[in-house]
Amino acid sequence: MDLIVFEQDKPFIVKALALGEVDYIEAANEVAEADFFRGMFERKVIEQLAGSYPTPRQKEEVPLWLYVASEISLKLHGSQSHYSYPYIIRCGGLMEALGPKAGHKSTHPETGNVTLACEGFNRKNHYARETPCDQDFLRKLALDTPPERLTAWFNREVPRCLKRLRMFDEEGIFIGDGSYLFVPDNEAYENSDVLLFDDHNHPVDPKKVDLTDRRYHWERCYKMVSIIHTNRNLDYFLYVGLRLLPGRAHESPVLYELVREFVASVGCGVMKTLVLDRGFIDGPAIGQCKRDHKIDVVIPLRKNMDLYQDVLGLTRGRDFVWERYQKPKPTPPPPRIRPPAVEKREAARQRTLAARKGPGPPSTAGTATAAPIAGETSYIGRLKEAYTWQSCPVPLNAIINREVKANGDEDYWVLVTTRLRMPTADVRTLYGLRPAIEERHRQIKGFWDLTKFHSQSFALVLNQVLFLALTYTLLQVHLFLRKQAELNRQSRPRLLQMLAPTISVIIVYYQNRFARLSIPEYSQILLTATEEAKKKLLIRMKRIAAGLDVDLLNLRPP
Repeated sequence: MDLIVFEQDKPFIVKALALGEVDYIEAANEVAEADFFRGMFERKVIEQLAGSYPTPRQKEEVPLWLYVASEISLKLHGSQSHYSYPYIIRCGGLMEALGPKAGHKSTHPETGNVTLACEGFNRKNHYARETPCDQDFLRKLALDTPPERLTAWFNREVPRCLKRLRMFDEEGIFIGDGSYLFVPDNEAYENSDVLLFDDHNHPVDPKKVDLTDRRYHWERCYKMVSIIHTNRNLDYFLYVGLRLLPGRAHESPVLYELVREFVASVGCGVMKTLVLDRGFIDGPAIGQCKRDHKIDVVIPLRKNMDLYQDVLGLTRGRDFVWERYQKPKPTPPPPRIRPPAVEKREAARQRTLAARKGPGPPSTAGTATAAPIAGETSYIGRLKEAYTWQSCPVPLNAIINREVKANGDEDYWVLVTTRLRMPTADVRTLYGLRPAIEERHRQIKGFWDLTKFHSQSFALVLNQVLFLALTYTLLQVHLFLRKQAELNRQSRPRLLQMLAPTISVIIVYYQNRFARLSIPEYSQILLTATEEAKKKLLIRMKRIAAGLDVDLLNLRPP
């Protein structure tokens, strides 16, 4: 069966229903997942991703769009095991989004049990199917897909898909980072390494620390290098590049390779600014980003670099100017408009409170008072076109940051950027977005169960990581396009709680179109239909009921 997309067309369905024309009718609880998949099918996202999936099969008995959609459905429910597919497909919204051609629910007349009946995609089944495809099909296809081809598919097709949906904004802010994924201490995990970490989960050299110190612990791990796209308001966090490596691999050359793959996929001019951490300092690669790809890099310097020492020395000159840095305040929400009666009551309440407190302290205007104790104050300065980094072939601007604490202690750190005309404060503000990718790593590890791997095969581990990043990205896209960008900052449990409320609807299908009607709407159409239309609907409903009875007779035994 090919991919059949049902177009939402309520006026068409209402008119057809009033005339007694209908292909299928079902009652459903409208869930957020069904709306998500409908949006992905309507925008041809699933079709585009499946059209280029690197399948290892010579013969396609089950369409790849169903495989991609099923993997996304599993990750959306936080399930990493393919064996949970029969349970997920029953309670999820994928089947509602696909419509009756893929499957429908049948209620047993005696027990009242609800069973999912599916037509399937070949004639090899001796029993009626309860899932569109077998969970073993999903597992084996994931296992047999070559990891290199799967990674190349993700890094090529996801950016192209996001570009077609116009999800890349004009400012073009991207953030790159590396993160460790811990797995159980089992050497059977392919391509994994064992490293020593401190209590902040940062890798350390075992030759330079006391191994008897309990702050250090050994962990088996992989390394994930990724690039996300966001904007200044942090309305979304879209994975556009990802590689899974052994734990000991160096992330810097891999990240710049991801940049080249991204530019090859969507062209120059999309990624305009790349914000990185110290681990990605590479002069020639930064120069290549600027000269070949027109990408400006913002990155801090290490304190042991010659350029860092040279920059700090130049700040002692008489002509160097420090300016105070103020972190931009978020845009406040619009004020609530309250009824006049509520405003009147609030004003009376404030007057009552003021009367109870009595007169305030006498004015101290014109008298000397002790200054309040100040917290940490930030200052920034700029050195234009610092050429002292010999390995970087392009000019750099250095942004020196001076943090003055309440006790007078000072701390310095330096940012460099290839973007020469950006205001000094904007560079500091832009780098302040970098923790957003660390928060994304924390969320997908802690709330999306990224590291609960059920297989030691590297192909299945990679499949889990990439499809989880894909699901996370597509959900962010869906919420942004649905004008619900504020939900993108929430963790997965909180997001599902906020999307959990459902409504009961009647879904009517006719000529590859559908409409979701509330029960009052559906009842009104039936009650006002002509007698001829009612007779046609009665005949059609009897046929649908007879079809459900056949499904019940052919179900697999438990």
